Amino acid sequence: MSKLKGLLLTEGLHGMISQVEGLAKALDLDYFHEKIELNIPWNLIPPSLTPKKKFVFKNQINKDYDVIISCGRKSIIPSIFLKKNSNKKIVNIHIQNPKVSPKYFDFVIAPDHDSIHGSNVIISKGAIHYLTINEIEEAKDYLENKIEKEKDVLTLILGGPTKYYKYSNDNIIQIFSKINKQILEKNLQLIVIPSNRTPEKIIQFAKEYFGKNQLIVDTVDKQAYLSSLALAKYIIVTCDSSSMISEAALTGKPLYVAMMPAARSDKRFQKFRNLLEGMNIIRKLGNELDTWNYEKLDETNRIAKQIKEKLS
Repeated sequence: MSKLKGLLLTEGLHGMISQVEGLAKALDLDYFHEKIELNIPWNLIPPSLTPKKKFVFKNQINKDYDVIISCGRKSIIPSIFLKKNSNKKIVNIHIQNPKVSPKYFDFVIAPDHDSIHGSNVIISKGAIHYLTINEIEEAKDYLENKIEKEKDVLTLILGGPTKYYKYSNDNIIQIFSKINKQILEKNLQLIVIPSNRTPEKIIQFAKEYFGKNQLIVDTVDKQAYLSSLALAKYIIVTCDSSSMISEAALTGKPLYVAMMPAARSDKRFQKFRNLLEGMNIIRKLGNELDTWNYEKLDETNRIAKQIKEKLS
Protein backbone atom coordinates (compact mmCIF):
# COMPACT_ATOMS: atom_id res chain seq x y z
CA MET A 1 0.00 0.00 0.00
CA SER A 2 1.43 3.39 -1.01
CA LYS A 3 2.11 6.04 1.60
CA LEU A 4 -0.03 9.13 2.06
CA LYS A 5 1.63 12.25 0.68
CA GLY A 6 2.38 15.14 3.01
CA LEU A 7 2.79 18.85 2.31
CA LEU A 8 4.87 20.59 5.01
CA LEU A 9 4.36 24.35 5.31
CA THR A 10 6.75 26.51 7.35
CA GLU A 11 8.58 29.83 7.28
CA GLY A 12 11.83 27.91 6.74
CA LEU A 13 13.13 28.20 10.32
CA HIS A 14 14.95 25.17 11.72
CA GLY A 15 12.70 24.80 14.77
CA MET A 16 9.57 24.76 12.62
CA ILE A 17 11.03 22.36 10.06
CA SER A 18 12.04 20.02 12.89
CA GLN A 19 8.45 19.93 14.17
CA VAL A 20 6.62 19.37 10.87
CA GLU A 21 9.20 16.88 9.63
CA GLY A 22 9.19 14.99 12.91
CA LEU A 23 5.42 14.56 12.79
CA ALA A 24 5.48 13.63 9.07
CA LYS A 25 8.05 10.90 9.79
CA ALA A 26 6.06 9.60 12.75
CA LEU A 27 2.90 9.49 10.57
CA ASP A 28 4.91 7.64 7.88
CA LEU A 29 4.15 10.19 5.17
CA ASP A 30 5.93 10.64 1.86
CA TYR A 31 6.44 14.38 2.32
CA PHE A 32 7.84 17.51 0.69
CA HIS A 33 8.56 20.98 2.11
CA GLU A 34 7.24 24.33 1.00
CA LYS A 35 8.66 27.56 2.45
CA ILE A 36 5.72 29.96 2.59
CA GLU A 37 6.09 33.53 1.37
CA LEU A 38 3.30 36.01 2.01
CA ASN A 39 2.54 39.00 -0.19
CA ILE A 40 2.62 42.56 1.13
CA PRO A 41 0.81 43.68 3.32
CA TRP A 42 -0.35 40.26 4.54
CA ASN A 43 3.13 39.40 5.83
CA LEU A 44 2.58 42.08 8.50
CA ILE A 45 -1.04 41.35 9.42
CA PRO A 46 -2.18 38.78 12.03
CA PRO A 47 -3.86 35.65 10.60
CA SER A 48 -7.09 36.49 12.45
CA LEU A 49 -7.41 39.65 10.30
CA THR A 50 -6.21 38.08 7.03
CA PRO A 51 -8.57 36.89 4.25
CA LYS A 52 -8.42 33.16 3.58
CA LYS A 53 -7.64 33.75 -0.09
CA LYS A 54 -4.95 32.75 -2.58
CA PHE A 55 -3.73 36.32 -3.12
CA VAL A 56 -2.34 36.30 0.44
CA PHE A 57 0.59 34.00 -0.44
CA LYS A 58 3.02 33.72 -3.36
CA ASN A 59 3.54 29.97 -3.51
CA GLN A 60 2.27 27.87 -6.41
CA ILE A 61 1.96 24.30 -5.15
CA ASN A 62 1.32 21.80 -7.94
CA LYS A 63 2.36 18.50 -6.36
CA ASP A 64 -0.21 16.04 -5.05
CA TYR A 65 -0.76 15.68 -1.29
CA ASP A 66 -3.21 14.16 1.20
CA VAL A 67 -2.09 15.73 4.48
CA ILE A 68 -0.95 19.29 5.23
CA ILE A 69 1.23 19.87 8.29
CA SER A 70 1.88 23.55 9.02
CA CYS A 71 3.85 25.43 11.65
CA GLY A 72 4.33 29.16 12.11
CA ARG A 73 2.21 32.27 11.54
CA LYS A 74 2.81 32.55 7.79
CA SER A 75 1.63 29.00 7.10
CA ILE A 76 -1.82 29.36 8.68
CA ILE A 77 -3.77 30.98 5.82
CA PRO A 78 -2.18 28.79 3.10
CA SER A 79 -3.11 25.64 5.07
CA ILE A 80 -6.72 26.75 5.47
CA PHE A 81 -7.04 27.86 1.83
CA LEU A 82 -5.45 24.73 0.34
CA LYS A 83 -7.66 22.40 2.38
CA LYS A 84 -10.86 24.29 1.54
CA ASN A 85 -10.12 24.57 -2.18
CA SER A 86 -8.76 21.10 -2.86
CA ASN A 87 -10.69 18.79 -5.18
CA LYS A 88 -10.24 15.95 -2.68
CA LYS A 89 -10.47 15.47 1.07
CA ILE A 90 -7.38 16.90 2.74
CA VAL A 91 -6.42 16.50 6.40
CA ASN A 92 -4.71 19.61 7.76
CA ILE A 93 -2.73 19.70 10.98
CA HIS A 94 -1.29 22.85 12.55
CA ILE A 95 1.48 22.81 15.14
CA GLN A 96 1.50 25.63 17.76
CA ASN A 97 -1.27 28.09 18.56
CA PRO A 98 -2.70 29.23 15.19
CA LYS A 99 -4.21 32.42 16.67
CA VAL A 100 -7.40 31.63 14.71
CA SER A 101 -10.19 29.21 15.59
CA PRO A 102 -8.97 25.58 15.76
CA LYS A 103 -12.08 24.64 13.71
CA TYR A 104 -10.17 25.51 10.49
CA PHE A 105 -7.94 22.47 11.07
CA ASP A 106 -8.56 18.76 11.54
CA PHE A 107 -5.98 18.78 14.33
CA VAL A 108 -4.14 21.49 16.24
CA ILE A 109 -1.10 20.40 18.25
CA ALA A 110 -0.44 23.04 20.89
CA PRO A 111 2.10 23.05 23.70
CA ASP A 112 0.65 23.03 27.19
CA HIS A 113 1.97 26.55 27.83
CA ASP A 114 -0.16 27.99 24.98
CA SER A 115 -3.35 27.21 26.98
CA ILE A 116 -5.69 26.58 24.04
CA HIS A 117 -8.46 23.99 24.04
CA GLY A 118 -10.90 22.31 21.67
CA SER A 119 -12.19 18.89 20.63
CA ASN A 120 -9.53 18.69 17.90
CA VAL A 121 -6.69 20.18 19.98
CA ILE A 122 -3.95 17.80 21.13
CA ILE A 123 -1.83 19.16 23.98
CA SER A 124 1.91 18.47 23.89
CA LYS A 125 4.09 18.57 26.99
CA GLY A 126 7.09 19.74 24.95
CA ALA A 127 7.91 20.62 21.37
CA ILE A 128 7.56 17.79 18.87
CA HIS A 129 10.66 17.32 16.73
CA TYR A 130 12.48 15.21 14.14
CA LEU A 131 14.95 13.38 16.40
CA THR A 132 14.64 9.69 17.20
CA ILE A 133 16.43 7.49 19.73
CA ASN A 134 17.79 5.30 16.91
CA GLU A 135 19.28 8.30 15.08
CA ILE A 136 20.98 9.47 18.28
CA GLU A 137 22.49 6.07 19.03
CA GLU A 138 23.63 5.52 15.43
CA ALA A 139 25.54 8.83 15.50
CA LYS A 140 27.45 8.05 18.71
CA ASP A 141 30.75 7.25 16.98
CA TYR A 142 30.83 10.53 15.05
CA LEU A 143 32.62 12.50 17.79
CA GLU A 144 34.06 9.65 19.82
CA ASN A 145 37.58 9.86 18.36
CA LYS A 146 37.73 13.62 19.10
CA ILE A 147 37.31 13.36 22.88
CA GLU A 148 39.03 11.75 25.85
CA LYS A 149 37.14 8.45 26.08
CA GLU A 150 37.94 7.74 29.74
CA LYS A 151 36.09 10.88 30.89
CA ASP A 152 32.36 11.39 31.42
CA VAL A 153 30.91 13.78 28.85
CA LEU A 154 29.11 17.03 29.60
CA THR A 155 27.28 18.38 26.52
CA LEU A 156 26.39 22.07 26.31
CA ILE A 157 23.86 23.00 23.61
CA LEU A 158 23.82 26.71 22.79
CA GLY A 159 20.88 28.63 21.39
CA GLY A 160 21.18 32.29 20.55
CA PRO A 161 19.79 35.76 21.21
CA THR A 162 16.03 36.26 20.94
CA LYS A 163 13.67 39.08 21.90
CA TYR A 164 13.35 37.34 25.28
CA TYR A 165 17.02 36.52 26.03
CA LYS A 166 19.93 38.72 24.97
CA TYR A 167 23.09 36.62 25.52
CA SER A 168 25.05 39.41 27.17
CA ASN A 169 28.72 38.83 27.97
CA ASP A 170 27.91 38.72 31.69
CA ASN A 171 25.23 36.07 31.17
CA ILE A 172 27.50 33.86 29.06
CA ILE A 173 30.42 34.21 31.49
CA GLN A 174 28.17 33.17 34.39
CA ILE A 175 27.04 30.06 32.53
CA PHE A 176 30.55 29.15 31.37
CA SER A 177 31.91 29.68 34.88
CA LYS A 178 29.43 27.20 36.40
CA ILE A 179 30.26 24.66 33.70
CA ASN A 180 34.02 25.09 34.08
CA LYS A 181 33.72 24.50 37.83
CA GLN A 182 32.04 21.14 37.14
CA ILE A 183 34.60 20.19 34.48
CA LEU A 184 37.41 20.73 36.98
CA GLU A 185 35.68 19.13 39.98
CA LYS A 186 34.42 16.04 38.14
CA ASN A 187 37.20 15.76 35.51
CA LEU A 188 34.69 15.95 32.66
CA GLN A 189 35.02 16.15 28.89
CA LEU A 190 33.02 19.09 27.52
CA ILE A 191 31.34 19.10 24.10
CA VAL A 192 29.83 22.43 23.00
CA ILE A 193 27.23 22.32 20.22
CA PRO A 194 26.07 25.55 18.51
CA SER A 195 22.73 26.07 16.78
CA ASN A 196 21.68 28.20 13.81
CA ARG A 197 21.15 31.15 16.18
CA THR A 198 24.48 30.96 18.01
CA PRO A 199 26.61 34.05 17.25
CA GLU A 200 30.11 33.36 15.92
CA LYS A 201 31.62 35.47 18.73
CA ILE A 202 30.05 33.15 21.35
CA ILE A 203 31.58 30.10 19.66
CA GLN A 204 35.00 31.76 19.54
CA PHE A 205 34.67 32.86 23.16
CA ALA A 206 33.87 29.26 24.16
CA LYS A 207 37.09 28.10 22.46
CA GLU A 208 39.13 30.72 24.33
CA TYR A 209 37.39 30.17 27.67
CA PHE A 210 37.47 26.35 27.82
CA GLY A 211 40.76 25.74 26.01
CA LYS A 212 41.97 23.14 23.55
CA ASN A 213 41.24 20.10 25.74
CA GLN A 214 37.49 20.62 25.35
CA LEU A 215 35.63 19.98 22.09
CA ILE A 216 33.94 23.12 20.70
CA VAL A 217 32.06 22.27 17.51
CA ASP A 218 32.18 25.48 15.48
CA THR A 219 29.62 24.76 12.75
CA VAL A 220 26.00 23.63 12.73
CA ASP A 221 26.40 19.88 12.28
CA LYS A 222 23.43 17.56 12.88
CA GLN A 223 25.61 14.47 13.25
CA ALA A 224 27.75 16.21 15.87
CA TYR A 225 24.58 17.27 17.71
CA LEU A 226 23.21 13.72 17.72
CA SER A 227 26.58 12.25 18.71
CA SER A 228 26.94 14.70 21.61
CA LEU A 229 23.55 13.61 22.95
CA ALA A 230 24.51 9.95 22.67
CA LEU A 231 27.88 10.43 24.40
CA ALA A 232 26.68 12.72 27.19
CA LYS A 233 26.31 11.77 30.82
CA TYR A 234 24.96 15.26 31.55
CA ILE A 235 23.25 17.68 29.14
CA ILE A 236 22.92 21.46 29.52
CA VAL A 237 20.71 23.52 27.18
CA THR A 238 20.33 27.30 27.25
CA CYS A 239 16.91 28.51 28.33
CA ASP A 240 15.98 30.26 25.07
CA SER A 241 15.02 27.12 23.13
CA SER A 242 12.02 25.00 24.11
CA SER A 243 12.69 22.88 21.01
CA MET A 244 16.24 21.92 21.98
CA ILE A 245 15.19 21.25 25.59
CA SER A 246 12.46 18.94 24.27
CA GLU A 247 14.92 17.20 21.93
CA ALA A 248 17.42 16.61 24.75
CA ALA A 249 14.60 15.22 26.94
CA LEU A 250 14.23 12.37 24.46
CA THR A 251 17.48 10.90 25.87
CA GLY A 252 16.25 10.41 29.44
CA LYS A 253 19.59 11.78 30.68
CA PRO A 254 20.11 14.41 33.42
CA LEU A 255 19.08 17.65 31.73
CA TYR A 256 19.97 21.08 33.04
CA VAL A 257 18.71 24.43 31.75
CA ALA A 258 21.20 27.31 31.79
CA MET A 259 19.12 30.32 32.80
CA MET A 260 19.49 33.96 31.75
CA PRO A 261 17.56 37.04 32.88
CA ALA A 262 14.60 37.70 30.59
CA ALA A 263 14.63 40.91 28.55
CA ARG A 264 10.80 40.88 28.48
CA SER A 265 7.98 38.80 29.95
CA ASP A 266 8.75 35.13 29.32
CA LYS A 267 5.76 33.58 31.14
CA ARG A 268 5.11 31.03 28.37
CA PHE A 269 8.70 29.80 28.57
CA GLN A 270 8.50 29.70 32.36
CA LYS A 271 5.30 27.64 32.19
CA PHE A 272 6.98 25.17 29.83
CA ARG A 273 10.03 24.82 32.08
CA ASN A 274 7.86 24.51 35.20
CA LEU A 275 5.95 21.66 33.55
CA LEU A 276 9.13 19.74 32.71
CA GLU A 277 10.59 20.48 36.13
CA GLY A 278 7.42 19.06 37.71
CA MET A 279 7.89 15.92 35.58
CA ASN A 280 11.44 15.61 36.98
CA ILE A 281 12.91 16.04 33.49
CA ILE A 282 14.86 19.29 33.91
CA ARG A 283 16.62 21.20 36.65
CA LYS A 284 18.11 24.70 36.60
CA LEU A 285 21.88 24.77 36.23
CA GLY A 286 23.49 25.57 39.56
CA ASN A 287 26.83 24.72 41.11
CA GLU A 288 26.39 20.93 41.25
CA LEU A 289 25.67 18.16 38.76
CA ASP A 290 23.54 15.20 39.88
CA THR A 291 22.19 12.15 38.10
CA TRP A 292 18.53 11.13 38.07
CA ASN A 293 16.09 9.14 35.94
CA TYR A 294 12.85 10.10 34.20
CA GLU A 295 10.62 8.75 31.47
CA LYS A 296 11.99 9.81 28.08
CA LEU A 297 9.89 12.60 26.59
CA ASP A 298 8.77 11.39 23.14
CA GLU A 299 5.79 13.60 22.33
CA THR A 300 6.18 13.18 18.57
CA ASN A 301 5.35 9.47 18.54
CA ARG A 302 2.72 9.79 21.30
CA ILE A 303 0.85 12.45 19.34
CA ALA A 304 1.28 10.68 15.98
CA LYS A 305 -0.31 7.59 17.52
CA GLN A 306 -3.33 9.64 18.63
CA ILE A 307 -3.73 11.15 15.16
CA LYS A 308 -3.46 7.74 13.47
CA GLU A 309 -6.15 6.33 15.76
CA LYS A 310 -8.53 9.22 15.00
CA LEU A 311 -7.88 9.07 11.26
CA SER A 312 -8.51 5.34 11.12
